[in-house]
Amino acid sequence: MTRYLVTGGGGFIGSNLVAALVARGEEVVALDNFSTGREENLAGLPAGSFRLVRGDIRDPAVLADAIAGADYVLHQAALPSVPRSIEAPFEAHDVNVTGTVRLFEAARAAKVKRVVFAASSSAYGETPTLPKVETMLPDPLSPYAVTKLAAEAYARVYYLCYGLETVCLRYFNVFGPHQDPKSHYAAVIPRFCTAALAGGSPTIFGDGLQSRDFCHIENAIQANLLACTAPGAAGQVFNVACGERTTLLEVVALLGELVGRKVEAIHEPERPGDIKHSLADISRARQILGYTAPIDFRTGLSRTLDWYKSKA
Repeated sequence: MTRYLVTGGGGFIGSNLVAALVARGEEVVALDNFSTGREENLAGLPAGSFRLVRGDIRDPAVLADAIAGADYVLHQAALPSVPRSIEAPFEAHDVNVTGTVRLFEAARAAKVKRVVFAASSSAYGETPTLPKVETMLPDPLSPYAVTKLAAEAYARVYYLCYGLETVCLRYFNVFGPHQDPKSHYAAVIPRFCTAALAGGSPTIFGDGLQSRDFCHIENAIQANLLACTAPGAAGQVFNVACGERTTLLEVVALLGELVGRKVEAIHEPERPGDIKHSLADISRARQILGYTAPIDFRTGLSRTLDWYKSKA
């Protein structure tokens, strides 16, 4: 049996990864301090199907305990959100950069086979060229984006200097079950879904013509599992998305179709650090990882809406 450590295992992406690994019959350790993750995200899993370690990735003793015997590490732990990083840049750096370096050190000591790191498409910034290709010069626009890019650089250095196999996955607007709609820093899709289901109006910051390459969680899970063992992937960065973009106004219109009523958005001023357009080139992930992005946006949005409906 293969052992996986999922850092941030109580978070949105982390908890979905834990569930997918448990379903495959793998041995799973979930590490989380629950500063942003939620225990309820793991509550539906069978008793004894995984080991939960409560603690912080910045604590070497906690890391050593969680990572012992691990074959692969899926490193999702982070302080998310562009607005939050603008409010508290040092805290974002401490968790996302210092915490990641501590994780790499622990992985090196434990001789894990590979670490898959949750990087971010925010590294590209507002470069006008679309789609975004991994070889583009990064242009981060927020402290959050800088922390993710810095951690990417450390991942490559740990591969080059120490032989620790690392793979970086640049997520593009991942959405799906377990994403918290109530947080002040909540992402677009959970806010829009819950507003539509409640008969309300979702809030759009700006004109709504900004576009995103929305990526359902099942696509991100596929990318992570493939990245653990794909030959030739170590030391590289991969976009994880669908290769299609949708405007926020189009999201609102599609939600209207799915809930069976017209959904009207409320517009507020644009937020600093937000990117206008985002679209991924996923050819490298297809070629090297075997990634197929099996869930398109409409299907993913419908499934996500159903999940929020079941929780209402």
